Amino acid sequence: MSLFHHIERYGHESVTFFSDPASRLRMIVAVHNTVMGPALGGCRMWPYAGIDEALEDVLRLSRSMTYKAAMAALPFGGGKSVVLGDPKREKDEALLLAISRAVGGLGGRYIVAEDVGMTEADMDVISRATRWVAGRPLSGGGSGDPSEATAIGVFEGMKTCLEQLGEEPTVRSRTIAIQGMGKVGFQLARLATEEGAKLFVSDIDSARLERAANELGAHSVMPDAILSVPCDIVSPCALGGVLNEKTVPALNCRIVAGSANNQLANEVDGDALFGRGILYAPDYVINAGGLINLSFEQSSPEGYDRERAMRRVREIATTLTRLFQRSRAESAPPFRVADRMVEEQLAEARAHQYQTEGG
Repeated sequence: MSLFHHIERYGHESVTFFSDPASRLRMIVAVHNTVMGPALGGCRMWPYAGIDEALEDVLRLSRSMTYKAAMAALPFGGGKSVVLGDPKREKDEALLLAISRAVGGLGGRYIVAEDVGMTEADMDVISRATRWVAGRPLSGGGSGDPSEATAIGVFEGMKTCLEQLGEEPTVRSRTIAIQGMGKVGFQLARLATEEGAKLFVSDIDSARLERAANELGAHSVMPDAILSVPCDIVSPCALGGVLNEKTVPALNCRIVAGSANNQLANEVDGDALFGRGILYAPDYVINAGGLINLSFEQSSPEGYDRERAMRRVREIATTLTRLFQRSRAESAPPFRVADRMVEEQLAEARAHQYQTEGG
């Protein structure tokens, strides 16, 4: 499959490869769509098996950012970057400054933020050589780590899902199975515990599981069993593609609502969820809290205001309600309806852009 075929398959505007032998940087920046504004999205550092795996990841992630920003009605487009390498062994100041130079060279078409393998402290280093950075520390006037905002949005979305099934909008006494105890997963688990939920959790890192058990009283489950735990809500909060032809038939829940990007391996898996009567909150709708938080750092003339940002994050519940109402009216899976809603919005913005450019 040619490189251009890869790019055209998802409708990207540009894909740029960066290399810096001195710092060992190997980086791909994918700008999917900028019709709503500059592309905003995180930089993920991961020990990919090879360039093909990294390219596929950045293409899918950047497309999701376009959809995420559009559904949240943000003045930004979708972009993402990936760095090939192990952040625990290969990330250092030289590498971060090379990332900074690469982002700066794009002239503002792409604004970088943290993702897997990156931290807000890393964003602070990257901001030394470019201003196109979001998610810097609160102490420096930034919006800080976006994971808490993502967790809050998912938590509010869970309660909306319960309400859509005719239940009280609370996770009290509900059973939730969370896959992944990273930054978002753990904070989501904490919020659910504080409201009285019973938790089953999994992670490939035993230290994370131990922390969840000690601090939250969560029950540990093997990673290959977490998605089939009998529960009210399954919450994928690790990497993507976990809802597939093997796992969807094994689900034993009423709701799937989590923070992971690209949870559906394929569209047919979303159709299968709908066919089974399982309410699926499309990932790019429910997990938009982190992006919303970052947007307030970039677009607010008065500077970052956490209270205003969190109010906007909680509006994810309203967006989901509107989506589910249309899904019922059209008798269509929520993920397909969400895609149509985004595509309608982008088409309208593109038509306006053409009219403006034409005169």
